[in-house]
Amino acid sequence: MQHGLNDPDAGAAGQNASEASRAFLVALLVLTFLMNTVGRGITETFAVFLLPVERGLGATRAEMAAAYSLFAMAYGFSAPFTGQLIDRLGARVTYGFGLAVLGIGYFMAGFATSVWHYYLCVGLLGGLGSAALGMVIASSLLSRWFTTRIGSIMSLPYAAVGAGMLLLPPLTQLLLDRYGWRSTHHLLGAGVLLFIPLIMVLPLGRITQGSPEWQVKRQQAAQLPKGIWRVSTAVRTSAFWGLASAYFWTSVAAYSVLPHSVAYLVEQGFDPLVAASAFGFTGALSVVGIITIGWLSDRIGRKQAVSLSYVLSMLGTSSLILVAVFPSLLLVYGFVLFFGLMQGARGPIILAFITVLFPGGGVGAIFGTMSLAMGVGAGLGSFTSGWLHELTGAYYASFLIGVMGSLLGLASFWLVPSLRHERHGAASRE
Repeated sequence: MQHGLNDPDAGAAGQNASEASRAFLVALLVLTFLMNTVGRGITETFAVFLLPVERGLGATRAEMAAAYSLFAMAYGFSAPFTGQLIDRLGARVTYGFGLAVLGIGYFMAGFATSVWHYYLCVGLLGGLGSAALGMVIASSLLSRWFTTRIGSIMSLPYAAVGAGMLLLPPLTQLLLDRYGWRSTHHLLGAGVLLFIPLIMVLPLGRITQGSPEWQVKRQQAAQLPKGIWRVSTAVRTSAFWGLASAYFWTSVAAYSVLPHSVAYLVEQGFDPLVAASAFGFTGALSVVGIITIGWLSDRIGRKQAVSLSYVLSMLGTSSLILVAVFPSLLLVYGFVLFFGLMQGARGPIILAFITVLFPGGGVGAIFGTMSLAMGVGAGLGSFTSGWLHELTGAYYASFLIGVMGSLLGLASFWLVPSLRHERHGAASRE
């Protein structure tokens, strides 16, 4: 070490190594951001496809809502599988699998002639493919390389959901206007498949291995009597179930509103492109909100930051409800601003809790298992919202579910003692 400090050549080599390391970490963040953008951006085009596919297949609103519910359920139930996939087979296999399944699913959706075909392609394959590209994979990889400011780090790839919503739904609307819903599905599916060669040439084996420090800590933890945290041990803690409850209710709140927002605004008399753009801008703002809440969670505390996010989400949903009474662009802007800023903002905080409370090599599998709650909540929220629209002819009751979900999600962080005090709540692991 002393020699390295005094030798100019050694000093230059050390600086070059440090710069290479920083470049490697930036590349990792870019990769996880890009895969999240593709995985969630493609699937969130459902809100734009809803009305034309409904007309094209002769489906009801409840049947179309069920397609998104199936996607959400498939995403949630696939998450434990993809968590095991990244932990056992690495990033190349997992990302390649996700791109192939998602691309094929959306390409084949353009050939659908009945609702069940659409369920299979967009719902089942879309959910499985998106899960293999999403935050379960990103959290597993990033936790192997970053140990500090974890809230801020996890917020960066999470913000890709918003980037995908900003870019892909408005683009999809333009393609729909020009080519129709079938050809647009073909184009989106083919676009996803074009990413596979990129994944094949990247150094994903090295990325999967983790940092030398992480490898050492993993080996040390494995030699301890209690071992490292795994799904089997995490599920015996109150912290796991408290976070799962928060994830469930947050998903109910988001997906009782989000998939129906474009159709709702069109039904209120707004131009379809305006409605799709509003949907896209909620995604754009979520990039800012997710990163900001992640940054705040590292500074003012995770519970305080998450509380602010829930309050703003409720303001946004309330603005959207009022559009039916006062069809004003000002209220649409209120929805876009408040709901959009906080869309996805709880995800990095939940991930930060998991990383802090359950350290070791099982972050991907633990988060993947917890994502079951997200999938069930999203599916229930979307389907119930569509069903209530069929029942009442309006979205008042549907969107009130969103407000209730936010309240219950907020309560999970403050009423569960293990989350309030940020400990795992299992005497055997204390």
